[in-house]
Amino acid sequence: MSPAAKPTKTARRRKMAIAVPDNHVIVVFGATGDLAKRKLLPGLFHLAKAGLMPAKYQIIGSSPAPSALSDDDFRRHAKEAVREFGSSRPTGAAWQAFETALHFGAADPNDPAPLVAAVQAAEKEIGGHPRRLFHLAVPPGAFGSVVGMLGDTGLAEGSRVIIEKPFGTDLASAQALNQTVHSVFAESQVFRIDHFLGKESVDNILALRFANGFLEPIWNRDHVSHVQIDVPETIGIEGRAEFFEKTGTFRDMIVTHLFQVLGFVAMEPPTSLNAKPLRDEKQKVFDAMRPLDLAHVVRGQYRGYRAEAGVARDSQTETFAALRVEVDNWRWAGVPFYLRSGKSLGQRRSVTTVNFKEPTLRMFPTDARIDKDGRGNQLVIDFDDPGWIAARFLAKEPGPAMRLGEAEMIFRYADSFVRAHELEGYERLILEAMLGDQSLFTRSDGIERLWEISAPLIENPPPVELYSPGSWGPEAAHKLIAPHRWYLPDGH
Repeated sequence: MSPAAKPTKTARRRKMAIAVPDNHVIVVFGATGDLAKRKLLPGLFHLAKAGLMPAKYQIIGSSPAPSALSDDDFRRHAKEAVREFGSSRPTGAAWQAFETALHFGAADPNDPAPLVAAVQAAEKEIGGHPRRLFHLAVPPGAFGSVVGMLGDTGLAEGSRVIIEKPFGTDLASAQALNQTVHSVFAESQVFRIDHFLGKESVDNILALRFANGFLEPIWNRDHVSHVQIDVPETIGIEGRAEFFEKTGTFRDMIVTHLFQVLGFVAMEPPTSLNAKPLRDEKQKVFDAMRPLDLAHVVRGQYRGYRAEAGVARDSQTETFAALRVEVDNWRWAGVPFYLRSGKSLGQRRSVTTVNFKEPTLRMFPTDARIDKDGRGNQLVIDFDDPGWIAARFLAKEPGPAMRLGEAEMIFRYADSFVRAHELEGYERLILEAMLGDQSLFTRSDGIERLWEISAPLIENPPPVELYSPGSWGPEAAHKLIAPHRWYLPDGH
């Protein structure tokens, strides 16, 4: 090779940094369901087209016998799913190669033989000793039976399993489910998935904090007045009354997603970004969280929810939750974390806002130290896809007088990086599971601790307060955060 043809050091580092999984047999339980159609099948094809799938792989869809498909029917189903929801079109050589790897194997707890046969055939097709990855895209009530079947058939041995949320509905159910899973799989084999943690912009919280010397020294109670994690949604329950009546916004969003983001925002620097040190530091945050105080919780329900088909006319299920969380450690003692999420609200957003204290030196008039919306210095992290980061501060307005005006500096992912091969949350997490990297997956003790601190609210929930669709929830949510104000709505 001539000197000119040699790859640069940067190119070699990039090549080394892109890990390709071992050969795999991937089994998707619930392959005919909504999650598989919207996320999993399109995501697997995108990984294949981006060159991130194993050199050899087979994908087996599975469902109970009454909804079983032939291989050809499953391929048509997958093509339609990718066409409707995928970022890559199901055409050309890439699709033809992916399509040939698709198979179907029905599985009932009492008759797993078709699935076992399909896995064995797939392993023979690949050759050698491929890894197995099972994705449980099934209702929570089916987790136990599917895990038991994998144990009884021997398919679980040496395999990995992705388990969807919600992982329990309270501490007792989470402990029982962990016990069931651990009777078949070791914790090192279990990947409890939260697609929020696969978002590039959520993970960038770690880079923002720990890779920049101007931020880490002030990321503490000496300089931060409060933190907001806010994920409003504009949609209602969209016909999912059976699910939502049993779950509600607190279980569906706060415990599952927002607490995990809080862990990233509040953790101490890990010794590395490997799974154990990263998850150890997040667990320390969960251990330091105080049990929820009902005096600092607001539950709301949008007007019209009780008229939805399948909803009880006297339902007390919350479609909105706002709460104050305390992290009782040296870094965060006395700094409140305000969390909010709900249905039928004014905007669909995903935002973390770090609000800084005013400087000690008060040379400016009081009304000049905050902007017209009553906010001071803020670091705003929008973790929707593709997301952005903004620093809000005050600067001198042009002119002879010392008059302050609000200013903002914004970094936008869409403007700064090539996004042709950007991975969505599910895509990235499926790839990490194939690689065996548990860094962005939740651990059993973390799940149980979050249900433990939630017990006061789950056991004695205050009554819901009604709010109008399109608003920002009950008035009590604004009193909860006083004397501060919610960052949203912000006009972006």
